[in-house]
Amino acid sequence: MDGYMPAETGRRRTLKAAIGCVGVGVHSGRRVALSLRPGAPGSGIVFRRTDLGGIELAARWDNVVDTRLCTVLGDPSQPKLRIGTVEHVMAALAGCGIDDAVVELDGPEVPILDGSAAPFVFLIDCAGTVTRAGMTEVLEVLRPVRVQEGEAWAELTPNGGDRFEADLTIDFRAAAIGRQRLSERLTPHAFRTALADARTFAMAEEVVQLQAAGLGLGGNLTNAVVVDGAKVLNPGGLRRPDEFVRHKLLDAVGDLALAGAPLRALFTGHRSGHALNNRLLRTLFADRSAWRLVPPALLSEGFSARLPAAAAPSIA
Repeated sequence: MDGYMPAETGRRRTLKAAIGCVGVGVHSGRRVALSLRPGAPGSGIVFRRTDLGGIELAARWDNVVDTRLCTVLGDPSQPKLRIGTVEHVMAALAGCGIDDAVVELDGPEVPILDGSAAPFVFLIDCAGTVTRAGMTEVLEVLRPVRVQEGEAWAELTPNGGDRFEADLTIDFRAAAIGRQRLSERLTPHAFRTALADARTFAMAEEVVQLQAAGLGLGGNLTNAVVVDGAKVLNPGGLRRPDEFVRHKLLDAVGDLALAGAPLRALFTGHRSGHALNNRLLRTLFADRSAWRLVPPALLSEGFSARLPAAAAPSIA
């Protein structure tokens, strides 16, 4: 995975040093130690399970095996090799422009921390970043691609620019959430200031059902916003009035970061979640005429309009 916001030079970026943290998995309730480590040039983002002998799995759309409550990476041929709740750390890496890194953990789930991407951004800032050999290529969407399930839908369309843009609408029955919409042009500054600190959320009745089913065991009011009708149950309230749609857009950034290269497109969604976000990438890559890879410097010079679609290498 490459970041949405590569360095202006187009050089690949990684961490300057390793850094770690300890937390709990929001669904398993298990203690998890996580480290972010520099990656080799061109390696992309790779997850490593130290408790399984250091086995690795690429952070890629075609390695997604479950999207019911979060985005889960896995290998069907190795049932134990699963990494759940990858979307927040993926969003942080993409938002900070990290192209190559190893996400090392000793359990099957990324720790939830405070329920947002902000702690991961903090870790990246503390570790520092550095450019390495090799150039980042940009994944340019050439024509509209859309997926839909009932009233929910998600779409990628060409935007003619050099950034990833997003426009997302959510609509919940809970009065505390209701209908919210957010549009953003995802620069590194916009990611940090508009999305990174937005926390995951749940309805009070869903929490009871999840925990009865043995899920959501690590969730509490310190790492998730919980609403009950018109009430926000967290003592500190919301970080922003529209924190809910901001978090859903953060999730979309993390899910779409599994594309394998920085997207240059407009993402539009209505009630979209992990499942539709992944289906959108699968639909995009199923149509070879819908995308191409372009060096970012050439894209900014209008080179993409002159590049034959067949010239782009496959990243699947």
